[in-house]
Amino acid sequence: MRKIAVFVDVQNVYYTVKQAYGAQFDYSAFWRELSSLGEIILATAYAIDRNDPKQQRIQQILRDIGFTVKLKPYLQRHDGSTKGDWDVGIAIDVLEQSVDVDTVVLVSGDGDFDLLMDKLRERGKHAVVYGVQELSALSLVRAASEFRAIDRKLLLLDKA
Repeated sequence: MRKIAVFVDVQNVYYTVKQAYGAQFDYSAFWRELSSLGEIILATAYAIDRNDPKQQRIQQILRDIGFTVKLKPYLQRHDGSTKGDWDVGIAIDVLEQSVDVDTVVLVSGDGDFDLLMDKLRERGKHAVVYGVQELSALSLVRAASEFRAIDRKLLLLDKA
């Protein structure tokens, strides 16, 4: 049985699924799908903390499913621009925490992770990426051992 570590870029999946489908990602369906592929040893979801009750409910749902939720504060700069991403944190965690697993699953379409997927494959890991097909960077798709498109079976269509 495969040992699986899962890392979810919550902001990326939220916005790409919303843009492509006008829906929300179904984390429970995703968890069931992954569980059928092997044993989930580690599951971490990375989100931005805006003190928004709706986001806090989603974060609690993630915890209830089995994810550890890591939060980073939402920053608004003086010029009005905003900052809030986990790319470096996700990459560090993946490299440090995927030693004892066979399969690493990344949920993100962000091309910044293509080098991470290359490194995982070099280390003999099965590097799986879940992302919205038309919104995922081609470099990331190519760097993964396997790309799985987020489609209708992984959506909450009536909760958009």
